[in-house]
Amino acid sequence: MDFKNYIGGAWHETTEAVNNINPSDISDIVGVAAKAGAGDLDQAISAAHHAAPAWGKSTPQQRFDVLDFIGSEILARKEELGRLLSREEGKTLPEGIGEAARAGQIFKFFAGETLRQTGDRLASVRPGVDVDVTRFPVGVIGLITPWNFPIAIPAWKIAPALAYGNAVVLKPAELVPGCAWAIAEIISRSGLPAGVFNLVMGRGSEIGPKMIEDPRVTAISFTGSVPTGRGIAAACGANLKKVQLEMGGKNPMVVLDDADLDVAVDACLNGAFFSTGQRCTASSRLIVTEGIHDKFVGALAEAAANLKVGNALEAGVQMGPVVDEKQLAQDLEYVSIAAKEGGKVLGGERLSLASDGFYMSPALISETTNNMRINREEVFGPVASVIRVRDYDEALSVANDTEFGLSSGICTQSLKHASHFKANAQAGMVMVNLPTAGVDYHVPFGGTKGSSFGSREQGAYAAEFYTSVKTAYTLP
Repeated sequence: MDFKNYIGGAWHETTEAVNNINPSDISDIVGVAAKAGAGDLDQAISAAHHAAPAWGKSTPQQRFDVLDFIGSEILARKEELGRLLSREEGKTLPEGIGEAARAGQIFKFFAGETLRQTGDRLASVRPGVDVDVTRFPVGVIGLITPWNFPIAIPAWKIAPALAYGNAVVLKPAELVPGCAWAIAEIISRSGLPAGVFNLVMGRGSEIGPKMIEDPRVTAISFTGSVPTGRGIAAACGANLKKVQLEMGGKNPMVVLDDADLDVAVDACLNGAFFSTGQRCTASSRLIVTEGIHDKFVGALAEAAANLKVGNALEAGVQMGPVVDEKQLAQDLEYVSIAAKEGGKVLGGERLSLASDGFYMSPALISETTNNMRINREEVFGPVASVIRVRDYDEALSVANDTEFGLSSGICTQSLKHASHFKANAQAGMVMVNLPTAGVDYHVPFGGTKGSSFGSREQGAYAAEFYTSVKTAYTLP
């Protein structure tokens, strides 16, 4: 299958293309993806720039109809789209189908938001003067999305951008062109005017800087690594361009002595190893108090060792492959570093299975301290480390001792400790007796410190980024 760029309402081929490889079976070519260059990007930005004013003045009903169509088709085809996702990214098939369904739900939610947009009518402090506060579109939004959620993250950026009247240029990760193309193909039949949505696929280092520097692009929403995000923030600041960044995490899960052991093990197993640990919200630091430490480590090690690792499309598989060879090498290198620093490693080995893919066993590393590299740097794989602490106070201190602040969790039966943790964990999202990964689409998503910059994504809070506010005064 050929995955082409979508520019100005038409499909565009390019002189260069790259194979989209299945990480579960590297002999399987999912498709051939067009590789956009500077000229393709310029056409896409130009198309969005010319289409934005009219779409910005479209009615709520027009926007609702488009977004509702997209959401309905994604939901109707969730099994097909989920299989494509699992084939090109490596999530297990149930996870792939679940993510596709979530993408459809996101479009449906923002279809509703088109009809719920509000403003304020206020009395001025000056007699006889009326004040109206309204929101208006930002203009052309450049969206740069990662490979780990190849349909959900584009959806939660595209949907609010369109709902609030903006035009879009989407640059998905080079590893996962198929899902982005599938979304574009559905959008192409939704009734959206030509040029309002554009898809350009290619290397981020080539396309990204040009998108950021182009004055016709008025805002950038990016999800990816911290170093890249910092560079984007600097470039957008220099160009006075609105920017929203979602970056890394080194998320703690605190397990207290009074925790239900089964609940804690299930939460940590899910948070650390499901989706092959390739989630920015993954539980990568397990902070466990002394009284439960040994029982917890033993139970989690047994559960992790029993996870079925294999081809993402096979029934019963609980953890698929790592996304590519480069990421696998990085994961294994961090396991080696942790062992050299004194960590006790269980698992964390490359696996040879029936199909040739990028497989590794889940790695659980005990006997670590919070100053080890394994606990300071984001690995982005099925790797979790355990830190032993004395009590709740030390657990909270260690949990907050990180440059990141995306998600944080605690397993406890104490209302006192749960309430204190929710109030004092330095993270944008806090979970109690739940995995650190796994969020709803109708509430805000984002973190603190080095994990996020700018306003929140998802839910009604998305309006803060995708609109600007106008205050109008009238003397009748």
